[in-house]
Amino acid sequence: MKIKIISQKDNPLLKRKEVIFEVNHTDTGATPQRLEVRKAVAEALKTDTDLVYIRKVETKTGTRIAVGTANIYYSPKQAKLVEPEYIIKRNMPPKKPEEEKKVEEKPEMKAEEKTEEKEDEKNE
Repeated sequence: MKIKIISQKDNPLLKRKEVIFEVNHTDTGATPQRLEVRKAVAEALKTDTDLVYIRKVETKTGTRIAVGTANIYYSPKQAKLVEPEYIIKRNMPPKKPEEEKKVEEKPEMKAEEKTEEKEDEKNE
């Protein structure tokens, strides 16, 4: 995967750089994942990955070249103020299924305990 920066625009009002890039992914085949592109853009611009937020990555029809846009913020605090929540979520690593199951199991157990308590109260 090769990254080529097409344009880079400084936006002092929002305290970020707006970058348009091109990803050549002939060696990998499929369009690379957002996290891979995020790391590659951060390396190309010599910045921290926590400051890079990929807005979109689109593969041109019939080619192995994708064009995308990214915002590179000066601070993580500014990024959280400006970027929409869904973009921030898309740029985070996916949660492991085990973590999601643990979170889901806890509310169910509490609900079961409450129903048991209500049944005990009715029996008394």
